[in-house]
Amino acid sequence: MEPLHPDRETRTDMLKKLALTVTFALGAAAPLHAKDTLRYAHFMSAASWQNQTIFEDWATAVEAGADALDVQIFPAQTLGKAAAGYDNAVTGIADIAWTVPGYTAGRFPLAQIMELPGLFQTGAVGSCAFQKLFDSGALDEEFKDTHVLFVHTHDPGHLHTAKIPVHRLEDLKGVKLRRPTQVVGGLLDELGAEPVGMPAPNTYEALQRGAIDGYMLPWESVDSFRLDELTGYHTVFGFYALAFVTTMNKAKYEALSPEAKKAVDDNSGMKWAVIAGKGYDEAGAKTLARLEKESTVITLDEAERARWDAAAQRASDAYIAELDARGLPGTSTYAAVKSYVSECQAELN
Repeated sequence: MEPLHPDRETRTDMLKKLALTVTFALGAAAPLHAKDTLRYAHFMSAASWQNQTIFEDWATAVEAGADALDVQIFPAQTLGKAAAGYDNAVTGIADIAWTVPGYTAGRFPLAQIMELPGLFQTGAVGSCAFQKLFDSGALDEEFKDTHVLFVHTHDPGHLHTAKIPVHRLEDLKGVKLRRPTQVVGGLLDELGAEPVGMPAPNTYEALQRGAIDGYMLPWESVDSFRLDELTGYHTVFGFYALAFVTTMNKAKYEALSPEAKKAVDDNSGMKWAVIAGKGYDEAGAKTLARLEKESTVITLDEAERARWDAAAQRASDAYIAELDARGLPGTSTYAAVKSYVSECQAELN
């Protein structure tokens, strides 16, 4: 018997076939696994060398090791202010954050030993020593709320002033200087200056408004934050070296696929610590060469240098004694850092 409605049956069959074809095509085109996105936040500008060398290059390396991983970089405090960087990684506002532990006062006392003056002369050596300190387990308690990827330092920071040339300790009396952390503030107190706390991105505006007379930063940061536009004098003295951490939200790390976790692990630790430290050294050398032509770079004479060194050592001794008094292993950690510095000097030279 012929069907009562041959045209209708034909159309129905055709629609079924079309539906099956579309479903198959969409299924074939869809990825087997959706990409996992990691939001990596930092406070440098998108045009900075750090954004390329430390952040974009790291993202490229990690993505190359895991097809299902997408690392998105958020520069210039777009996922939170610099001072909140570590907590943003803890809470998951950022999946990964690059920040300064010392921006959270008193929270990372042993890690901030890396900030004390005179420990090392280059960012590469400082970064290597800091990573060794972290790898030793000495800082596990301080960083327990996140999954640390790598740590590093910049090269030693120097004194930069807008209008006041500083040749002697007496020249610092009453001078308002930006200090990055409380530990560095203790050094400035010992030197006779007036420390004013603020993250690096706030320095330009504060100097422009006259809220500070100068600041302490490594050479490259004078360029990165355009502070050379407002700075007439630079006094060479390795005041401190800031400690940095690149760290990840714990739950986000644990939720990664085995492949993605391996890609992150393969790009954690010493390799990237030294890459970051060397980046500061190289950028700093270029900035110093330019500043020597465009402004006044002051070198302390031998006798004056000895006075500054003595003041710096008093500040270091006071900080270590404070840690010991709190029941923390200040003396032993300080000694360990010095030992790691010696190891790193031999390994990197």
